[in-house]
Amino acid sequence: MVEMGHFALVLALVLSLVQSLVPLYGAHKGDARLMAVGGPVTVTGFAMIGLSFTVLTIAYVQSDFSLVNVWENSHSLKPMIYKFTGTWGNHEGSMLLWVLILSFFGALVAAFGGNLPATLKANVLAVQGWIGTAFLLFILITSNPFARLVPAPIEGKDLNPILQDIGLAVHPPLLYLGYVGFSVCFSFAVAALIEGRIDAAWARWVRPWTLAAWVFLTGGISMGSYWAYYELGWGGFWFWDPVENASFMPWLAGTALLHSAIVMEKRSALKIWTLLLAILTFSLSLLGTFLVRSGVLTSVHAFASDPSRGVFILGILTVFIGGSLALFALRASSLTAGGIFHPISREGALVLNNLFLTTATATVLIGTLYPLVVEALFGEKISVGEPFFNLTFGPLMLPLLALVPFGPLLAWKRGDVAAVAQRLMFAFGAALLVVLVTFLFIDGASVFAALGSGLAAWLVLGALTDLALKAGIGNVAPKVALRRFLGLPRSVFGTALAHLGLGLTLLGIVGVLSFEKEAILVMKPGQVLEISSHRLRFEGLQPVRGPNFTEDQGRFSLLSPAGQPFAEIMSAKRFYPVRQMPTTEAGIKTIGLSQLYVSLGDETTDGSGSVVVRVWWKPLVTLIWGGTLVMMAGGFVSLMDRRLRVGAPAKRKATDKKPSPVAT
Repeated sequence: MVEMGHFALVLALVLSLVQSLVPLYGAHKGDARLMAVGGPVTVTGFAMIGLSFTVLTIAYVQSDFSLVNVWENSHSLKPMIYKFTGTWGNHEGSMLLWVLILSFFGALVAAFGGNLPATLKANVLAVQGWIGTAFLLFILITSNPFARLVPAPIEGKDLNPILQDIGLAVHPPLLYLGYVGFSVCFSFAVAALIEGRIDAAWARWVRPWTLAAWVFLTGGISMGSYWAYYELGWGGFWFWDPVENASFMPWLAGTALLHSAIVMEKRSALKIWTLLLAILTFSLSLLGTFLVRSGVLTSVHAFASDPSRGVFILGILTVFIGGSLALFALRASSLTAGGIFHPISREGALVLNNLFLTTATATVLIGTLYPLVVEALFGEKISVGEPFFNLTFGPLMLPLLALVPFGPLLAWKRGDVAAVAQRLMFAFGAALLVVLVTFLFIDGASVFAALGSGLAAWLVLGALTDLALKAGIGNVAPKVALRRFLGLPRSVFGTALAHLGLGLTLLGIVGVLSFEKEAILVMKPGQVLEISSHRLRFEGLQPVRGPNFTEDQGRFSLLSPAGQPFAEIMSAKRFYPVRQMPTTEAGIKTIGLSQLYVSLGDETTDGSGSVVVRVWWKPLVTLIWGGTLVMMAGGFVSLMDRRLRVGAPAKRKATDKKPSPVAT
């Protein structure tokens, strides 16, 4: 079976070569038969990679240690769920998942691109084939997941303990669906440059792919943030780690691309800029792949890799990023720039959105790459951390967030800022009230906390105001308003939900940064800690043996004002003997929208059962990830809009004509 999986991967490479050459040549020659080859070859290639990935998964589930990859990353005693997720918990397996998702998106284009112009479809599939060929070569030459080990060991070396978590089942697949999803936008951009033609129809095709990739990348980043929050035991939700930045940069650029594509679709403007953004967004995804897998970064998120892999990926980056930008430089001058518009308009607001987002992306890129450049040129190791990003990224985001509610209410082509400001007066007044209440009546509230809370309220209320005004609430009868509300396009609901979710996430960030309480102390069994009106009693340590680990489990009771326990929190220090590696399993109790977070340190040596305990009270912290879920929901709702469902057939009106008789 293992050899079958390996052969399927080789066959997928051959099919990818055919996909990358035959449709392209057919489009160049105008040969419909050659262009038609692209679809079946793409779907078959996806099936071959799917077969290969299935074989590797079975090898993990069955603990087949004759495979080097399984031996290095699995153990027979590992729980079954982690045997399954361990398939992509390593470099080789995750790269196979990467190309599987790439081929999946290509197959979707082949299957649902029936109403695409034949030449555009052929060129898009060919570019997808180029990417697939490059990464399949990378896997087979440097990262073969089916390499054999003879003789086969009896037992494996186990998976990295911090990856033995349910978050691993969700985080990488979502992240790759986002990363790789932008490859379709890249392929459409390069295909348009090859043809030398771009129009609003192109934007209508690119926008749903961009939206889908953005939704998945949002979920991947959010899940990764929450995984680090509870699994690493440090209590933080974002660290500006270089590998975190590697996923954040494509998200920022993808958000700009999403808004730019709207302008291009609606007004046939920003054509060249949208094309460039499509190239840059996927280029940043490729850069993230390089940073994670080249070994140039030391991070809990990075895969340990040898230099040959880094050089190979660097070559892929050079070819695709350099080649696409060179093609853009060659063809951009021959493309029509598109329509013009007044600066004060919805188009102008979206351009301003792009300006802030791309500048923010550039600051994150500089902060991430600067230490690598300094080390490569001068041999000096420096670090660029949180202070730099807070001072550069923060000031760029504040004016952008303040302007977000204006965008959906401005008219196309020419808008009226004064009229929009008047419509938003209630939202502004309510947000100002939130600022005053926070600053005057909440203990410990700083100016930052008050303004941040007000800005979050402004985003939430601005999104709700947009829906209310478009439904006519307050201007028409309630029944009419309800009918209008239910009849609003789903893209309108999606936009409002995305902006509302952004406000909720901002409120969660402000709540944690401004009102978080922390206590670090040595606790004896029976000792009570009071933190932010909550009483926590340490009940003691208890040894527990798991399937492939041992742990000292700390039990804590939450006490009522009367001193009676009403809830329990479990935190642990876990040890994996095969890897000889300890982990911290945080204990978290969600209370409303806030959380009590308990992390165990080392046990004292005096034999009293005392242990170092670190406790946080994190107000509104769940809104950070709850807001991202609302943003994802907004994206999914927008995708359900008929105008964004590529290839959706138009509804036909029923007729009263009887069917004509059919001759038998």
